[in-house]
Amino acid sequence: MYSDVSIAGDPLALPHLLPPVPQHPSTVAEFAGLARTIAADRARWAPLVRYDATTRWYARLQTGPGYEVWLLSWLPGQSSGLHDHGGSSGVLTVLQGELRERAVSGGRETARALTGGDQRAFAPGYVHEVVNDSLEPAVSLHVYFPGLTEMTPHACTSDRPGKVLGQALAAQPATTG
Repeated sequence: MYSDVSIAGDPLALPHLLPPVPQHPSTVAEFAGLARTIAADRARWAPLVRYDATTRWYARLQTGPGYEVWLLSWLPGQSSGLHDHGGSSGVLTVLQGELRERAVSGGRETARALTGGDQRAFAPGYVHEVVNDSLEPAVSLHVYFPGLTEMTPHACTSDRPGKVLGQALAAQPATTG
């Protein structure tokens, strides 16, 4: 009489027959690459985009071990407000349109325009604001690792021109930015 083991072989020996486990990003460069891959697949994200006149629209597009990917839309004038992402690092990629990022570090402020394909990577504690100050809608992709659990708003104060201090307000639940 035959048993399943004698017919199919040792089930513990099967892993060599299975497809390889997909690799997940683990470095900033790999997360930036993931964002570029998603950005290049317009058919995947473009049909999901919505616009909301009262607030930025956002939707979680993908999750993986220790990370999440968000799709955001920005109508003219919409802003994230000055904030950080708690203990999460991230990669922001502009998919269409133009956004302006204002970052605060070491008491100094820098601003840069971001257009389609531009990316910004940031570490935990990075304080910035993203705003659509153009006349056209914009869409961006945000990868957070670990997944976003907190987004701390900051008040902006300045005691002299060219010097800006981000001051944390009461911590808020995460709402992507």
